[in-house]
Amino acid sequence: VQLQASGGGSVHAGGSLRLSCRGSGRTFRNYALGWFRQAPGKDREFVSGISWNGTYTDYAKSVKGRFTISRDSNDETVYLQMNSLKPEDTAVYYCAADSHSYKVVAPDYWGQGTQVTVSS
Repeated sequence: VQLQASGGGSVHAGGSLRLSCRGSGRTFRNYALGWFRQAPGKDREFVSGISWNGTYTDYAKSVKGRFTISRDSNDETVYLQMNSLKPEDTAVYYCAADSHSYKVVAPDYWGQGTQVTVSS
């Protein structure tokens, strides 16, 4: 069972990145999917989540209005479109899957992380 994240990179402030995370080894169609991030010296924090059917989304206050989460149930992939990036968005981003169908509360599975670096 694996969650494979990709799409990280380095951009200047104001730029955009799109993260992807694809599940394999089991079906995640009934799972809530989401993204967390961890900056150096800080705890891992919730960024965004989406329900199993895409009807419910949730965002951290710090990214609301700039980030958009979506999912494609056909290939069990979750995306995070990140616009207007700021240096404080710099972190390792992790995707996660929670068997709680609507909210990512206590993930059952984690991806390996992808680095996002935003320079000023």
